[in-house]
Amino acid sequence: MSEYSAYALLSEYYDRFTDDVPYERWADFFERIFAQKQVKPEVVLDLACGTGSMTRILAQRGYDMIGADQSEEMLMMAQQSCMDCNPDKPVLLLHQSMQELELYGGIDACVCCLDSVNYVQDPSVLQEAFKRVFTYLTSGGLFVFDINTRSKLEGIGGQSFVREDEDVFCVWQCALEEDSLCHYYFDIFELNEDDTWERYSEHHVERIYEPEELTAMLREAGFTEIEQRGELSDNPPAEDEARIFFVARKPV
Repeated sequence: MSEYSAYALLSEYYDRFTDDVPYERWADFFERIFAQKQVKPEVVLDLACGTGSMTRILAQRGYDMIGADQSEEMLMMAQQSCMDCNPDKPVLLLHQSMQELELYGGIDACVCCLDSVNYVQDPSVLQEAFKRVFTYLTSGGLFVFDINTRSKLEGIGGQSFVREDEDVFCVWQCALEEDSLCHYYFDIFELNEDDTWERYSEHHVERIYEPEELTAMLREAGFTEIEQRGELSDNPPAEDEARIFFVARKPV
């Protein structure tokens, strides 16, 4: 059995395992927010872009896209995904973590998808990431991100999940520890050419952030007009909401 850091192996199968994510609906949601806030962004940053699924869709919709991620393996998948998706505005991919974000110019909007914020285990590191986004946003620019809520992570704690395909079998277990950290233990069985199976393991950790905590951190970074919304909704989150979206603006 071989052990890997987060997404070193799973990156190869990430899009297959997340084929139920309605990326087009997410893109519609982001564009609806842009319209509601009367922002017409030209340059958009997809922070923690992963395999580039959202980066590609937004690029195809005409935005000048930048994708940043700390995983080299995920960026390799993103490079393939985003190749020639917008010949007039080639996608720029950067190997950078959130807290070390360093861009070459301003951005008009930043999106951060699929609970990537939860993966930042240290609140002080996340605070620095928020400050970096704020720095590179142009005046009036928007920052939109989502989190897995306490309700969701406590609900899946102690559970096991299975995904079986023809050439790969994945089992992952979730364990909630220390009240604020949700550990995911992945065992991935990959079919070899000689019909034998090889086992790999990955370990991911998500931190539970309370919405009030994140609102305070956004204010500390300088953001205003901070809103919370339910999943892909224009309405405030329900009490047991599994995913909450945050919308924040850099003042003009």
